[in-house]
Amino acid sequence: MKEKERARKVALYGILIALAMVMNFVESLIPIPMPVPGVKLGLANLVTVAGLYLIGIPGTICVTILRVVLIGFSFGNPYSMIYGLSGSLVSLFVMALARKYNWFSHIGISILGGIFHNIGQMTFAALIVQTTGVYVYLPTLLIAGTIAGTLIGILGGIMTERLTNFTKNLS
Repeated sequence: MKEKERARKVALYGILIALAMVMNFVESLIPIPMPVPGVKLGLANLVTVAGLYLIGIPGTICVTILRVVLIGFSFGNPYSMIYGLSGSLVSLFVMALARKYNWFSHIGISILGGIFHNIGQMTFAALIVQTTGVYVYLPTLLIAGTIAGTLIGILGGIMTERLTNFTKNLS
């Protein structure tokens, strides 16, 4: 790999991680009055959606893991990191499959991510508390994941286009 290409790749990874951290912080400032715990927009997942198109699956895996760990150290605790990874890795696996086989657009991939993020976190919560009672929240979380996934998919498509144009102009 040429040095210039390697430097671009590192810069793009850094941009994506920084964007995810900023978006996570901004999201923490937005109150969402929901009776179900865990409902959020998932703004940092914009990076995952865009990453699948900009840097591919292996790069997006690295960025996602780094994003969750860095956000956990910055704004959370070890438990929140593990909880975040449980949802992120399950959703990323499904999103990566959908992207690899071009099953859906940005929006469809993001909706899958929103749904499977909630499934991953609910499964982790059920294992931790040793009860399936937490799944009572799942229908509401799936609806919220679909709505948020749609919004994130639309914004992710715009973000992918803009970052693609930005990196092309760096030549």
